Amino acid sequence: MSSHARPRSVRALGVLAALSLTVVGLTGCVSRGSDTATTEAPALVSNDQLATVTLDVGDQKGGTEALLRASGELDSAPYDVAFSTFTSGPPQVEAATAGQIDFAVTGNTPPVFGVAANARIKVVSAYTNDASGDQILVPADSTLGSFADLRGKKIAVGKGSSAHGHVLLQLQKAGLTTDDVQLIFLQPADALTAFTSGEVDAWAIWDPYTAIAQVQNGSKTLTTAKGVANGYGFGIASQQALDDPAKNTALQDFVVRLARASAWADANPEQWAAAYSAAVGIDPAAGELAQGRSQRPAIALDDKVIESEQALYDVFVESGSIPGGNTFADFVDTRYNDAIADATLSSN
Repeated sequence: MSSHARPRSVRALGVLAALSLTVVGLTGCVSRGSDTATTEAPALVSNDQLATVTLDVGDQKGGTEALLRASGELDSAPYDVAFSTFTSGPPQVEAATAGQIDFAVTGNTPPVFGVAANARIKVVSAYTNDASGDQILVPADSTLGSFADLRGKKIAVGKGSSAHGHVLLQLQKAGLTTDDVQLIFLQPADALTAFTSGEVDAWAIWDPYTAIAQVQNGSKTLTTAKGVANGYGFGIASQQALDDPAKNTALQDFVVRLARASAWADANPEQWAAAYSAAVGIDPAAGELAQGRSQRPAIALDDKVIESEQALYDVFVESGSIPGGNTFADFVDTRYNDAIADATLSSN
């Protein structure tokens, strides 16, 4: 069996709009089940039984595939990996629910929307940083000086994205509500167009888009999510894959490789920034800026993380963005925690 993953992603392009290519047909409505109770993990199988397995992994430009390839972690995988490129986390959750992908890494908010929608997924791994790359940008010539100055203004943001959560948390901090601003829900490419043409006053976005806008357009930082949002990222897996013995085994191996790859990137920042910039097709200065603040090492999927996400869920409920009634912990599966912890320790 070949040790190389079979790429299915769109190759790097040198313009920002290319970062927002989406998988056709995965952004519409999909049927959702209510089978969210934690089930017993099937027994792991031997590596020999993984020879015919292909993991379908949702990705974003410069994300999981680029990191695994740069670190060499894909070279010895005993299964194949097929990557698909998405604009953001919400359509990845949709695709996992539909069984079209087995796994994806998202920001902190897409799983919250998945929980609200009874998506057939489980959160199986966690990653963290200080959220400083998640920012609310304004044009270089803007006179706005604080988030409170956005009262009555238009903010471009991806619905259900980590940036959406950031905006709600900033509103809460400022004593404002969604009635005090105009949220314009746009995916990154359309948001960029609206932002640069002056159709909106601010853009809530994450790296690498943040870094690109700062380096190429001189966009200013109105505020960052540091100290406001939890900065977590999550690995989400489809319930279908978790219930399959072979795919469950491959998934455990995959999240371990991802944890080691993240540790490698942290230990080799210049090498990773160069590889990241090449994979995404952006100015190396923007790549270095983004990866200097937006790498997410693997962490334990523990009570602190789960409680923080429940709090974020509650903020969305209070804003009227999603229905209440579900509990984030019911959509968490910690079966890979020990394996990830062992991998993290061995990388230090």
